[in-house]
Amino acid sequence: DVQLQASGGGLVQAGGSLRLSCAASGFTVADSDIGWFRQAPGKEREGISCINNRDGTTYQPTSVKGRFTISSDHAKNTVYLQMNSLKAEDTGVYYCSRGLCHGRAADFGPWGQGTQVTVSS
Repeated sequence: DVQLQASGGGLVQAGGSLRLSCAASGFTVADSDIGWFRQAPGKEREGISCINNRDGTTYQPTSVKGRFTISSDHAKNTVYLQMNSLKAEDTGVYYCSRGLCHGRAADFGPWGQGTQVTVSS
């Protein structure tokens, strides 16, 4: 049974940092592309980082580039998202999922419950 569980969210002041974890089970992270997505209140889910674990290539939109870093620990079958210099607009529910970094967000899955990140200004 393929599962991904995001954790590590919380309340942080603007300018602060958080590290999210995505624990995977039922498949091997090292053979997969894993993406982080977030959904802000009233907005659609958006992709914010993706890693191709076969060659280590990472992808990020300009909105988070230089602030967020995606990485993997293959021994732990876990993917991380280090978030620095957080802004109020980073607030949302963060999800991790399996798909293809060059593919469509709609083709990622499963989604799990996500973890809430709230940045106070």
